[in-house]
Amino acid sequence: MGQDLTKGNPMKLILLFTLPILLGNLFQQFYSMADMLIVSQTLGVQSFAAVGATGSITALIIGLAIGLTAGLSVITSQRYGQKDETGIRRNLASSVLISAGASIVLTILSVLFARPILVFMQTPAELLDEAYAYVVVMFAGIGATVMFNLLSNVLRAIGDSKTPLIFLALTSIMNIALDYLFILFLGTGVEGAAYATILSQLIASLLCLLYIWKYIPLLRIHKEDWKVSADEIKEHLRIGLPMGFQSSIIAVGAIALQITLNRLGADAVAATAAASKINGFATMPLLSFGITMATYTAQNFGANKIDRIWEGVNKVIKVVLAYSMVMGIVLVLFGSTFSKIFVGSENTAVLELVDTYFLTNATFYFLLALLFIYRYTLQGFGKSAAPTAAGLMELVGRIISAALLSHPFGFAGVSIANPLAWLGALVPLMGSYYMLKRSMEGKTKLPVPNLASIFK
Repeated sequence: MGQDLTKGNPMKLILLFTLPILLGNLFQQFYSMADMLIVSQTLGVQSFAAVGATGSITALIIGLAIGLTAGLSVITSQRYGQKDETGIRRNLASSVLISAGASIVLTILSVLFARPILVFMQTPAELLDEAYAYVVVMFAGIGATVMFNLLSNVLRAIGDSKTPLIFLALTSIMNIALDYLFILFLGTGVEGAAYATILSQLIASLLCLLYIWKYIPLLRIHKEDWKVSADEIKEHLRIGLPMGFQSSIIAVGAIALQITLNRLGADAVAATAAASKINGFATMPLLSFGITMATYTAQNFGANKIDRIWEGVNKVIKVVLAYSMVMGIVLVLFGSTFSKIFVGSENTAVLELVDTYFLTNATFYFLLALLFIYRYTLQGFGKSAAPTAAGLMELVGRIISAALLSHPFGFAGVSIANPLAWLGALVPLMGSYYMLKRSMEGKTKLPVPNLASIFK
């Protein structure tokens, strides 16, 4: 059974809930890192750069699907806070139908247009074929990725952050074995890394499904729960789609950066790919605390414990700011050393660019820390306007920075685009959060959207 985040010491609950999410997210990063590391060691730096060149387009398509499932789980958390068991099951039925439809549409469109998009992004000619071979397999397996994220988000929504972690740990080990099987023994090239990732995600999804069916009666969908109405679908899409679009909007900005990087050559692409992997691990605690705050906020919002939400936010901000400052210093000093596991110590030109990346990014992690906390807290309330506006600000920030700074400052100008985008996104997020807090000041009760009338 899940964990009730509406009772007990807020910071203790947040920390205990975040730890499994953090480990789970690290395992997901491990999927990607294992692919990249094994590709680099077995196929070479050029193949490594080819896979790295697909990062932004993958984030665009898969990010939309993952954001959608995360948005759908917000309603589950609110129903769980309300102790509305019927609402939870019907929410899950609606979420399954929406996710299935999204998977079909995204798979077809992304597979059809994968190569034209890579060409449009001006992927270096020497990287194009391998980049396409990798990304088309990833897109063909979107359904497995959507299924796992939907089920794991539902489990987290009812307070269970440990079970998805266990399944990810098991399948991460399997992912490594499958990487070597496909690449070394079957000779599938870079696409073998994608096969390994998708197959591992599928197995993790099936394990989640079996676990839910056997141990969580609350999430067993009854026959009558499948009879969802158009109003229910609209209610779920109202929260789910904006969160999906936020991920995609941010990814469009990343594509703009990738186009600029592609113009700078293979060394710039390889440096960014290597630094991004280290960056992903370094910022994962910040993202994990953010994900926790969405569930924490939604459950307490459903239970009408508003003051408890502000208390949790204030305490977690202190934690993430302290972490971001320490990690920023570590990466400025040792970032290129860590990156040698991907590109080797002999590629000095690439490592110099990696140093530039961390100097311009890691020193501003505190902005990213605040961005995650405010964004996910607002999403826990079911607010989508400000997070969407923040996504647009990130998009504009990255595009303008890439256009204006890349020519005079080269790689450094492209790298500084991330913190500039984070700063721009914080403006609508912080403004919306404190306006919302001021409007609720002193209120212990607040009307929470209820689908009970729709269920009848």
